[in-house]
Amino acid sequence: MLDFVRRAAADTELIASLPLDPEGRTWIRLDGPGGSEAWLIGWPPGTGTGWHDHADSIGAFVTAAGELAESSLAARLPTDGWQTLELTEGVDRERRLPAGRGRAFGRHHVHEVRNESAAVHAVSVHAYHPPLPRIRRYSRSGQTLRLEQVERPEDWQ
Repeated sequence: MLDFVRRAAADTELIASLPLDPEGRTWIRLDGPGGSEAWLIGWPPGTGTGWHDHADSIGAFVTAAGELAESSLAARLPTDGWQTLELTEGVDRERRLPAGRGRAFGRHHVHEVRNESAAVHAVSVHAYHPPLPRIRRYSRSGQTLRLEQVERPEDWQ
């Protein structure tokens, strides 16, 4: 999947086809490889995802234009049955992903992705396998992570 998102991110015609909105993220669903789902996403300055995971899907994403920042947790969280979790010290990871850089991740990867630029849109390509069964959204205060919402595909398509 990482190879697919890298190739898609390098496709200048595809990247230029994404309409950009100064107020909110925009996206186009793409045909991903091997039964995966993929998305081309535009990020206005100052926007982000908030803390979330992709449930049982593995994934990859690459920045095609601009720069994204990713905060993630280097800890395996319980998969179900909890509302609030106290995180241990040292689990936070930070990455800067300028155009052409990306990463792959495994199941239950908790992260947030942001465009921290004050003036420049970012564009990225994401792929997930199997197609996303749900996204769990979290809030975070210090070392406390709280499950806030579970979204299903019909909520974002």
